[in-house]
Amino acid sequence: MLSLFLSSSSSTTSAVLSLSTKLHSSTTKRALSYIFTSTTMSINLQSHAFAGNPLRSKTPKTGDPLSPTQALETLKIRILEATHFPSSPNFKVLPFRKGRPLASSLDGTGDSSSPNWHLGWLALADFKDLLAKLGTEINGDSLVYLGSQAEDDVVYWAIDVSEEAKLVPELGSLRFSFVELRTLMVATDWADSNAMGQLAVAGHARALLEWHSTSNFCGRCGEKTIPKEAGRRKQCSSDLCKQRIYPRVDPVVIMLVIDRENDRALLSRQSRFVPRMWSCLAGFIEPGESLEEAVKRETWEETGIEVGEVVYHSSQPWPVGPSSIPCQLMVGFFAYAKSFEINVDKEELEDAKWHSREDVKKALLAAEYKKAQKTAAVKVEQMCKGVEKTQSFSGDFNVESGELAPMFFPGPFAIAHHLISTWAFQDETTDAGQAHLKQRSGSFSNL
Repeated sequence: MLSLFLSSSSSTTSAVLSLSTKLHSSTTKRALSYIFTSTTMSINLQSHAFAGNPLRSKTPKTGDPLSPTQALETLKIRILEATHFPSSPNFKVLPFRKGRPLASSLDGTGDSSSPNWHLGWLALADFKDLLAKLGTEINGDSLVYLGSQAEDDVVYWAIDVSEEAKLVPELGSLRFSFVELRTLMVATDWADSNAMGQLAVAGHARALLEWHSTSNFCGRCGEKTIPKEAGRRKQCSSDLCKQRIYPRVDPVVIMLVIDRENDRALLSRQSRFVPRMWSCLAGFIEPGESLEEAVKRETWEETGIEVGEVVYHSSQPWPVGPSSIPCQLMVGFFAYAKSFEINVDKEELEDAKWHSREDVKKALLAAEYKKAQKTAAVKVEQMCKGVEKTQSFSGDFNVESGELAPMFFPGPFAIAHHLISTWAFQDETTDAGQAHLKQRSGSFSNL
């Protein structure tokens, strides 16, 4: 696969490699830190999956050529140009189809034995020519501004091409594929800050595009909406209304409920979970409710457990939910139980149980998260080669002997994993990590 990209004369593929390298160099400093102990490895990310976007979404001055408004004006002029000449700033486009970003994959190189995926950025001129070849014209208002990198003089855009079915084989011939964002999430090596940065860009882009697709009409008067500020917001088209509409973010509390006295944690299962998977409680915040109140209410409603002290851990954007909820913001907490008898709401949960710290540790050690990541990376490579293979990632959470672990938790790409692992290994991690669990407020030291 690497030889294909390096030897290809296509400006599209070479542009992808060039951009991928630039994105990589700009996000090197957001490396992941690891804490090793004699018996465990606890993973601490400096930013969660989908956080740490390397692109700058706004500029200090509205007249800056890289600002959303000025960049859109330049973009529209470029679209109308019959010929293509190198000019500043440079525009790159990331197509999406049915919520799936365009991606490609390089064979594993260096110390990595698994393939490395990257986003399928296309130069504006190449994308325009590709659509023209298929008899379609590009419209400037259909592109959404993602941000810029001033040091590279590049502006990045996203576009939904779900209606352009003919694009799929054309891009497939260049070994590109539209890949589910969840698949890319699992396939991302959390030790690779460059890949984590690209995942954050893809998540941001999907959230914006999905919001655009569900906000075509004004919620106040019912008239059509029109994009403003290069797609960063919308406005009602009615002169009598002109309601401003901004991208939707749905806050969700997610909490690990802890029984201090008996050294155990409350974990739950939903019916949609794969077999043996357990996770934290979670729920949407209601109007007029504080975060802490939402933690206590959701815990009580779903399990009958009364919560006292609530301690903030960290937050994570979650753009991989249903299209009707394009971007959830997961706000993580430790919650300390005041009562201990469980009464499960069967309409919300399949089950909920107390699990000892030792059992949770064993499950974390048995689950082969790295194996699942490599399997997903191979799947992405196969899709980009045109050989799509159905793969159940849950089958990779096994013990070394090949026997199924009695339970497992979401992988390191999810905030639930870090809530659970932070508590499980609190006695074996840094002093800062231990202090966090004891303090009443404040953010987690590494996030």
